[in-house]
Amino acid sequence: MATPAAPVLALTSGEPAGIGPELVLMLAAEGVAGTRPVAVGDPGLLAERAAALGLAVELVELAPGEAVPAARPGRLPVWPVALRAPVRPGVLEVANADYVLETLDVAIHACRAGQAAGMVTAPLHKGVILDAGHARFTGHTEYLRDACGVEEVVMMLATDAALHAERPGWMGSAALRVALATTHLPLREVADAITRERLMRVLRILDADLMRWFGVARPRIAVCGLNPHAGEGGHLGREELEVIEPTLEALRGEGLTLDGPLPADTLFTPRHLTGVDAVLAMYHDQGLPVLKYAGFGRAANITLGLPLVRTSVDHGTALDLAGTGRADPGSLRVAVALAAQMAARGGGN
Repeated sequence: MATPAAPVLALTSGEPAGIGPELVLMLAAEGVAGTRPVAVGDPGLLAERAAALGLAVELVELAPGEAVPAARPGRLPVWPVALRAPVRPGVLEVANADYVLETLDVAIHACRAGQAAGMVTAPLHKGVILDAGHARFTGHTEYLRDACGVEEVVMMLATDAALHAERPGWMGSAALRVALATTHLPLREVADAITRERLMRVLRILDADLMRWFGVARPRIAVCGLNPHAGEGGHLGREELEVIEPTLEALRGEGLTLDGPLPADTLFTPRHLTGVDAVLAMYHDQGLPVLKYAGFGRAANITLGLPLVRTSVDHGTALDLAGTGRADPGSLRVAVALAAQMAARGGGN
């Protein structure tokens, strides 16, 4: 029986003035086992950055639909997208905002057309895209939601399980996964956004995709309260009593295994995380500081609820590091490996 070909993954190179292009090149230089990565970006930019950093990477431009060769260290296939303006490392250029969005569109189309089994995104810069006039842009996650025409997506970050094996007793022995009920909202808007309908959608997606993409037979999800001490019985806020607890009880009736709502300040300890497959935090900075403290640079961002595989790095554009060669490709390495595993479980091409 023939061995299945390694899955093709589209790697968008992100903000061209940031570290994204060099992270993609670093990964290509060292080689990636078990997948066939294709960069989505400007070949000239990639060639310039490789030369500046002394990276020996052969760029192979591919036409749409052209077969992607087997991966090997030092070779990087590219689906070309042209820059709109010249780039200097560390210096943002508003004219290139449309270039960044086009790389996403190319990767999304490749996934939906069966040319790629998933996409992995290097960091973009939200500010420069907003400054270019894309007023509704709030990030990769929401852009993918709209491009794929789905009602709800869920942002989840996960640490590399191997990291925890290196640190016995540290945050449990399994990968730490933290999903978000709300993503890029000002803090004063969060409480109003925590509704029964949103929590229903988010928790159903989280439960289903832990089974689909991560092979968890019956996910156990720990849910944070919104308020300190999970509301202290209503004395520190009533969202737990009036919204979160009734919603969790209704979902338990559907067969979901849910713990909570639990105080976020004690949930993230080994005792409470034992046996938990994912944590649902109510807002961005409730759950992600803990995860990034536990595994920054060894974690990946995953978008759940999409009809395709999408992972990303756990950091930003790091404009101060761009072009210096000091950027660390560790998170991109984890994101690529995770995307390949998800594609294999989900039947990606």
